Amino acid sequence: MGDVQTVELKGKDIQKDQFKTKFTNDELQGLFRNFKSLDANNDGFLSKEEFLQIEALQQNPLVTRVLEIFDDDGNDKIDFSEFVHALSIFCANDQEEKDAKVKFAFRIYDVDNNGYISNGDLFRILKIMVGDNLNDTQLQQLVDRTVLQADKDKDGKLSLSEFQSFIANSDIESKLVIDLAVANQM
Repeated sequence: MGDVQTVELKGKDIQKDQFKTKFTNDELQGLFRNFKSLDANNDGFLSKEEFLQIEALQQNPLVTRVLEIFDDDGNDKIDFSEFVHALSIFCANDQEEKDAKVKFAFRIYDVDNNGYISNGDLFRILKIMVGDNLNDTQLQQLVDRTVLQADKDKDGKLSLSEFQSFIANSDIESKLVIDLAVANQM
């Protein structure tokens, strides 16, 4: 869906068959209302500043990186189609959606978008997360240990499958969930 279509969309025009999503038409209508309420300048897009109207995101150090991933076309703003696609990852709990959540988490760490998490990628994201709580030497040691432990083929970087194996016993998928009932109360 292109930028022009998104700006011209009206709530009554939103139908499930326009989007590759499991959301119902009623859920899409609610998401559209939320989208429009966040769109402070009514341009049909959400900027980082508009996203930061959501209180829960204001203290999230990774919000910029998350928005980069949501922004499929790389224009530094989120249109409604990108908004729906991104939220669909977080609102379902079947196996396909759990896999999508793991891929999303992988993409957070794959800063240079080359399909691998390098030592540098991991350092950058962890630096954002820990801030000044660890100095660069301590952080690099943590990164080195993590890569050493997770890098099964010893090529110095983590593939998606190595990342999946490394986090297999975590509950990351359960932390990447949005309750639509709560979201629709925005």
